[in-house]
Amino acid sequence: MSFFETKHLTKSFGGLIAVNDLSFQVEKGEIFGLIGPNGSGKTTVFNLITGFYPITSGDVVYRGERLNGIPTWKICKKGVGRTFQVVKPLRRMTVLENVVTSAFNHTGDLQEAERKAVEVLEFCDLIKKRDYPGKGLTIGDRKRLEIARALATEPQLLLLDETMAGLTPQEQAEGVELIRKVRGSGITIIIVEHIMHVIMNICDRILCINYGQEIASGFPSEVANNQAVIEAYLGKE
Repeated sequence: MSFFETKHLTKSFGGLIAVNDLSFQVEKGEIFGLIGPNGSGKTTVFNLITGFYPITSGDVVYRGERLNGIPTWKICKKGVGRTFQVVKPLRRMTVLENVVTSAFNHTGDLQEAERKAVEVLEFCDLIKKRDYPGKGLTIGDRKRLEIARALATEPQLLLLDETMAGLTPQEQAEGVELIRKVRGSGITIIIVEHIMHVIMNICDRILCINYGQEIASGFPSEVANNQAVIEAYLGKE
């Protein structure tokens, strides 16, 4: 039994099929990349996994349990966390308070939530900015805070949606190290990313989709050299 899988996953918005019969498996401990051109359906897949969108047909299975129809907050409690493309920290709250709100996913005790939040901020190298307001952070720190907030929900499967977008090369390198550190802590990762040198260097396996359908999957080198993938990104000669 796979740690996580989708089976013939399909999502229609009226006459538009955004995800089309998509099946893939992720093993425990992997960093699994999901790539594709803009509008290919990557974030829609994340929204289906986490219950933000209802599934038209097919299944999402996490640790042997179908997630179809389960509310988003319950999916989070089961151990599936995520970040978002557009990071929106709670602007008037401090960095610590932002993470505390996520830590309440598994406790109703304020002291325990604060303890968890401090632990996560230390892990993400944000502890020195614990008292900064969310609205005062750089884009790099906002991205790091987004990961911290997700980690505070105590996920076993973490979905990362374009965490490198808008970062400097130095910030990207630091982001890669943080993601590897997250995997090293025992968390399985599915990552959506457009920065190819990042995705190719960090992932164990990659799935490329276009128009919601698989066009290639395998090891990074196999996917990078696949003609269908090249044409999807660059067009035909």
